[in-house]
Amino acid sequence: MDKKRNIVLIGMPAVGKSTVGILLAKKTGLSFLDTDILIQTGEGKLLSEIIEERGAKGFMALEQEYLCSVTVTDHVIATGGSAVYSGHGMEYLSKNGVVAYLETGLEHLKKRLSSLDSRGVIRSPGQDISALYHERTPLYERYADLTVQCGTMTPDKVLSAMMTFNELPRLKERDDE
Repeated sequence: MDKKRNIVLIGMPAVGKSTVGILLAKKTGLSFLDTDILIQTGEGKLLSEIIEERGAKGFMALEQEYLCSVTVTDHVIATGGSAVYSGHGMEYLSKNGVVAYLETGLEHLKKRLSSLDSRGVIRSPGQDISALYHERTPLYERYADLTVQCGTMTPDKVLSAMMTFNELPRLKERDDE
């Protein structure tokens, strides 16, 4: 069986998927892809504008299209926090990727995440960060091959913790194949 060649980061908004993803790409020699940026550049609009125009369901359908169009290998892929709502998209990404859940506690997340609206976060009308956290956590856990307990760690500390997982693709391992 072929080794998985990507690292797919999942987790709540503001947990540090993009920041850690860039550091992880530098450390492993893999390239970096942020699916939120992929969507924004593809559509020529901010996530918040797309959500406002299409609504939550329309955005999630669009996000699934983008997730399922990712054909890269040897990449760290930072997904949007809502990627786990797409079972099809997550199954597609996990076929060639080790899925790493960056987990942090609710209280720490509340401090990091200021505005759900300006960030372009998919949620039910009136749903606060606490309800969103409790709704998404089981989905992150379902798709995760490994979980990194980020807590209040700095991005460098999260990176160090991630590097201890033998399941992660690394450039030197690819060179040895």
